[in-house]
Amino acid sequence: MNAASSTASPVTREAALRIALAARALPDVKVSAFVRALGDRLGTPVTEAKLARMTVADIKAMLQGDEIVDPGVDAGALKAAVRYLWGEGIDDGAPVPDANAPVGDGLLRVAVASNAGEMLDGHFGSCSRFLIYLVSETGIFLSDVRSTRATDDAEDRNVARAELIADCHLAYMQSIGGPAAAKVVRAGIHPVKYPVGGAARAVLAQLQGTLLSPPPWLAKLLGRQPASLQRYMPGEEFDA
Repeated sequence: MNAASSTASPVTREAALRIALAARALPDVKVSAFVRALGDRLGTPVTEAKLARMTVADIKAMLQGDEIVDPGVDAGALKAAVRYLWGEGIDDGAPVPDANAPVGDGLLRVAVASNAGEMLDGHFGSCSRFLIYLVSETGIFLSDVRSTRATDDAEDRNVARAELIADCHLAYMQSIGGPAAAKVVRAGIHPVKYPVGGAARAVLAQLQGTLLSPPPWLAKLLGRQPASLQRYMPGEEFDA
């Protein structure tokens, strides 16, 4: 390592937070050693854009090459570290469920893949949490916030994530792969891909507007007779 690369370069607070959390996710890794390894691999300054390009293969090669971690480090820890480098899974002020959220049957329960606030901005397999909403003709209520961190070590993360939201009728996300979508459907959940994302309540307001005359598949979920065969659901849906 030359003198230039050993000189600390300024990083933003966001980049520093991502790096620190990623280092903590890896066993026996010191933050200072991890920072040096990232700087050598990515070049300085280390920016959010550079961190977002890191992959599990990149970080494993980097760590093994610098011998700062056991080459046999758990795959779940590597995945968690990479997610932190991408800016996912960071505590950014998770929303608080509505105090007046109703209880009981007959409500449409919807999971929303999210990384920040009350935004629909996550991919099914990598979002940091699912926001659970209750949707009726008269209101949209945030009833629960479920972290996905516990699913990182699962043998099949997509199955574990589907189980996490198994009590929901629908799941909205910006992206989901075909195999993962099939696992969600097998869990009894209807996945809806909504690539543009946006404020979760605004997206769900579109769904709410279909409840007076729902399409057949949604009417079946609600235990109603469909008013027509017209398709109302916004976004790209996956048939069961």
